[in-house]
Amino acid sequence: MRIRAVIGLLAGAVLLGIVGVMWFGSLAPRELSAATMGEMDTGSGRPAGASGHEGHGSSPLGGAAGGHHHGGVVSVDQLVARPGNPDRSFTLRAEQVGPHRYLVNGRTPGPELRVRHGDLVQVTLINVSVVAGVTLHWHGVDVPNAADGVAGVTQDAVPIGGRYVYRFVADRAGTFWYHSHQLSHEQVIGGLFGALVVRPRHPERNVLDRVATTHLYQGRRTINGRTQPMKITVPAGQRLRLRLINTDNGPVPVQVGGTPFRLLATDGSDIVGPTDVIDRSVTLTAGGRIDLELPATPATVGISGVGWVEINGGAELPRGSRPELDLLSYGRHAEVGLATAAVDRHFDYDLGRRPGFVDGRPGLWWTINGKMWPHLPMFMVSEGDVVRMSIVNHSGDVHPMHLHGHRVLVLSRNGIGSTGSPWWADSLNVRDGESYEIAFRADNPGIWMDHCHNLKHAADGLVAHLMYEGVDTPYRIDRHNEPE
Repeated sequence: MRIRAVIGLLAGAVLLGIVGVMWFGSLAPRELSAATMGEMDTGSGRPAGASGHEGHGSSPLGGAAGGHHHGGVVSVDQLVARPGNPDRSFTLRAEQVGPHRYLVNGRTPGPELRVRHGDLVQVTLINVSVVAGVTLHWHGVDVPNAADGVAGVTQDAVPIGGRYVYRFVADRAGTFWYHSHQLSHEQVIGGLFGALVVRPRHPERNVLDRVATTHLYQGRRTINGRTQPMKITVPAGQRLRLRLINTDNGPVPVQVGGTPFRLLATDGSDIVGPTDVIDRSVTLTAGGRIDLELPATPATVGISGVGWVEINGGAELPRGSRPELDLLSYGRHAEVGLATAAVDRHFDYDLGRRPGFVDGRPGLWWTINGKMWPHLPMFMVSEGDVVRMSIVNHSGDVHPMHLHGHRVLVLSRNGIGSTGSPWWADSLNVRDGESYEIAFRADNPGIWMDHCHNLKHAADGLVAHLMYEGVDTPYRIDRHNEPE
């Protein structure tokens, strides 16, 4: 009995020792640099630093001007838009009016910003009263890195009384949005966001253009901040372009009653050869956008089974759920000029979950490639690389994956290749048990977040980043800069 007791005590001591080592190893430094945090992942393909692209690699990148620069390394705040007078200027004032309530220019959602394709846009953010500080991220817009608005990575959070100027060229017409990337899981949910629409230089005639932003405020569904349905009158002879934006943490099904419709765009990228859709729903993922075209007839657009947009008096929604429109086969195939068969880098992005410690806290935590925050992948690329990424989800939950600064081309889902219009996305709904192959060109130097846009998941560590060789940052993730 005495030997068994000794063995039991020894086993307990060993177990406590293992737990203690795990706990100690999970503790994060008081400040982290995105340029060095995590584990470097060069993927398969060329080794790190062996750039095959003339004029790139570890030399100064992107034609940047000004900012911090030393030893051939470019700082993120040097990666800026072209100089010159802006074509459109806006001032946005962020306010905190309660523990979990935020406004932009006195309202939520914030003002809808409309610009034209090719415009040089300048936005001045002023923090009126947001206690923890604030930033603005331009979701889906391939801005220069200095304008990405990620606290502790591309800028410091703006304190009360401070300001920050964002400058970028609206290089693609489409539907986008802006939101805070400081404590985003609190500030976005609380209302610190708004829509951004980039119109073509020569828009189509006889098209009525409207935005519908869906958001849950303390569990209440709204459209453009209102709990009542949005009513739209489309004059005879015109068509409606309805830009739907999902600012929530989870996907919503969208269906239309009363008329066929066309899906014109996803995540700010046009569909090639859209056709009439009948008796199908479209999944609008968290952070994602879809543009619908509807005729001047009575119709209703439903979100999560409830009619939220009534057109010309509305119509009855289909009862029950509808089969999902498959974007792999919708529209017409077209060449995209991206050589995805022989790529420069290939990465795995494996989403899981397991018990452990994160910064000393025990729990069931998200993992990327088997690792927990902050020991997560730093995907290393050189400017000009063509990159493929294999995303696999076995975490038990859906994850809307969002890569900053780039749009990705969906090549396949669960081994089934894309045959329809090129499916470009920046917010990809990856369900539990699904796998995706995606590709993109690394043509926007910087340090870019690559994270789940269920912002509560991101706050719990489901965030990696894309790192260009030869880029550094003077900013730190700490108690003042908390991007998620």
